[in-house]
Amino acid sequence: MAFLEVEITNRQGLHARPASQFVEAANRFASRVWVHKDNKKVNGKSVMEMMLLDAEQGAVLRIEAEGDDAAPCLEALVQVVKHFDENARKNP
Repeated sequence: MAFLEVEITNRQGLHARPASQFVEAANRFASRVWVHKDNKKVNGKSVMEMMLLDAEQGAVLRIEAEGDDAAPCLEALVQVVKHFDENARKNP
């Protein structure tokens, strides 16, 4: 299992639209994906579970992936989190 950590810089945090973007990206990969914030661990391929993280701006997420495509999966997901602000501007 591999993991990376990333900080949420989006002013609005991990609300419905960014959670959907994350899950959409995660589902492009075969690897299993988990996301940790503080003491919570959720399935990174479920919008409902991602929303349970209640992650605000400044929160650090630990993203874990397990599978043959874990490394590219993690890189893609970190990029999604880093660009939540940009994605929100593109999709009014």
